[in-house]
Amino acid sequence: MEMKLFWNGKVYTGDGLVQGFVVEGGRFIATGSNEELLSAYPEAVKEDLKGRFVCAGFNDSHMHLLNYGQALSVARLDAHTSSLKEMLGYIKEYAQENRNGWIIGRGWNQDYFSDVNRTPDKTDLDPLFPDRPVILTRACGHVCVVNSKVLEIANITRNTPSPEGGSIDFETGILCDNAIDLAERYKPLPEKEEIKKMMMTASAELNRFGITSSQSDDYGVFREIPFERINEAYRELADEGKLTVRVNEQVNFTTLEDLKDFIGKGNMTGTGNDMFRIGPLKMLGDGSLGGRTAHLSRPYADDSSTCGFSLFSDEQFDQMIGYANKKGMQVAVHAIGDACLDKVLNAIEKALTENPREDHRHGIVHCQITRQDQLDRMAKLKLHIYAQSVFLDYDNHIVEQRAGKPLASTSYCWKTLMNKGLTVSNGSDAPVETPDVMKGIECAVTRTSLDGCGPYLPEEAFTVKEAIDSFTVKGASASFEEDRKGKILPGYLADFVILDQDPFLTEKRKLHEIGIDATYLNGKCVYKK
Repeated sequence: MEMKLFWNGKVYTGDGLVQGFVVEGGRFIATGSNEELLSAYPEAVKEDLKGRFVCAGFNDSHMHLLNYGQALSVARLDAHTSSLKEMLGYIKEYAQENRNGWIIGRGWNQDYFSDVNRTPDKTDLDPLFPDRPVILTRACGHVCVVNSKVLEIANITRNTPSPEGGSIDFETGILCDNAIDLAERYKPLPEKEEIKKMMMTASAELNRFGITSSQSDDYGVFREIPFERINEAYRELADEGKLTVRVNEQVNFTTLEDLKDFIGKGNMTGTGNDMFRIGPLKMLGDGSLGGRTAHLSRPYADDSSTCGFSLFSDEQFDQMIGYANKKGMQVAVHAIGDACLDKVLNAIEKALTENPREDHRHGIVHCQITRQDQLDRMAKLKLHIYAQSVFLDYDNHIVEQRAGKPLASTSYCWKTLMNKGLTVSNGSDAPVETPDVMKGIECAVTRTSLDGCGPYLPEEAFTVKEAIDSFTVKGASASFEEDRKGKILPGYLADFVILDQDPFLTEKRKLHEIGIDATYLNGKCVYKK
């Protein structure tokens, strides 16, 4: 078993700074000064860090790894969303290069269109693609536009009612939230080997950004594929040595029956191993702020006709959260709007009243639009917060416009929640955003968009240490793994990242420019620039 000594660096352990560390058997076995380590481990293979900054491998505490892999394999609309004309031109080129089957794309955002002030609709798509089904998903994943061919295939007519927690606009071909499944279910399903390829593609990209751990919601990508196949794909990749990111699966179910079946088959928060482990029940509570489908307690400031909507009823939240809590399972619920958050907090409070648990680590994913009373209530419930600081890069431009000034003044208040004693981890929600950790760290520290918009509520800014911790040890805490990863300390898993600059000494507005030189998992290099 090879012993390797990394020395002559600036190593942030999570507790302080040292010059180096020793790795053996996939774990850190020692940290210290150059003199201490070189003297104590003369037989170790040595690697000179050349003064570079090192910290624990980054942990994206909420994303969609399989969906990210899929998004990387379809039309990349995120790179072609400066105008509707550009997007349509790109789709035409993509369709010519991919001549068979469905035309699938993801990443458009109408707020970036310079030529029109509207969402794309089927009247844009039908003249170009009268015979091929087209489905283009917004960056947020909560809105899509389809052409008439898809409506025909999915048997969606003017008389088709919108499902609970979703909406259908037949005239435009716009489907929101739960209505998206009506079209998605007709897309061709990938075989397991194709699923594994998507997972490997996404993992390689995560490694490129210094990420060694992912807390991922994967069961909802292909609803027709049983969860067992997703789990098998991850476990097979791990056994084959091809999984280069540790995965804590945030299990997404929409019915109590499916949750009972899952738990009844022996699945529970914490089951698994260090490469693939079952995490919390994940519920998708409402939509997105950008798509105006997040459920607000008052009408949208820029569209008084809607408050958005929650995707579950009060009874469904109560039943599923209550059952998971009773069985000892952790819960993580997507809540972007404050009206949705009310429902979720009510359900969690009810569940904990009926079946008290001291260290439940139930959490709120996103936790964006909030009121002061909700901040206090979350602190009382001792919840975990899965934040996405990188969202500020876009949301800074729209939060007051969408939610109005009063609500915006108490929203994205992750530092306040941290100060109230809650654990706040960080992530990207990829493929909603690119999983660029250094960009997320900059947004957390500056509260300013990369284009200079902001700062938004600058008193909510993290320190550089808090931002790094939110992507390392706090992410590990979200999955009950803070005793084995997220720090460079003896006994911890040897996952670490080497940066080309020291973030503690870098100008705050240039943190996103810091490059990833190398990423290590289990002490082995999985990415090198």
